[in-house]
Amino acid sequence: MNITIYTVGKIKENFYRQAVDEYAKRLNRYCKLKIIEVADEKTPDHAGPALTAQIKDREGDRLMAKIRDGTYLIALAIDGIKLDSAAFSDRIRLLGLHGKSDIGFVIGGSLGLSDAVLKRADLSLSFSDMTFPHQLMRVILLEQIYRAYRIIANEPYHK
Repeated sequence: MNITIYTVGKIKENFYRQAVDEYAKRLNRYCKLKIIEVADEKTPDHAGPALTAQIKDREGDRLMAKIRDGTYLIALAIDGIKLDSAAFSDRIRLLGLHGKSDIGFVIGGSLGLSDAVLKRADLSLSFSDMTFPHQLMRVILLEQIYRAYRIIANEPYHK
């Protein structure tokens, strides 16, 4: 299975980079992982709704240019559905059984995802009602994908 993470912005902190690298290495035995980063926009303090929408649209256009046709796209969005780890792993397993070999996850920038990206998504998924920095969200997502594959393989880790 091919897993692609489409994300706005680069990881700046070394400790996040190390965690991403560790989970990428662990996932290597379960899937082919690719991380595609697009540039983020500078957001001025106290940006109004119109500027916020423009920024999200520009970032969204960059993301949409990278997302391949045929990819089953999962948008990480605070108002998406919530799944526990077992249900998340079952979702990934079922996608594979139904011939979906390309799964993409999309992480927006600090303002979230554009409407165009949300409309393109096959599923909106929320990890919490809380807001996380998008750099940390990448680590959390990779850990949950790794956990999902361990559950699918009936291997210890997830308990």
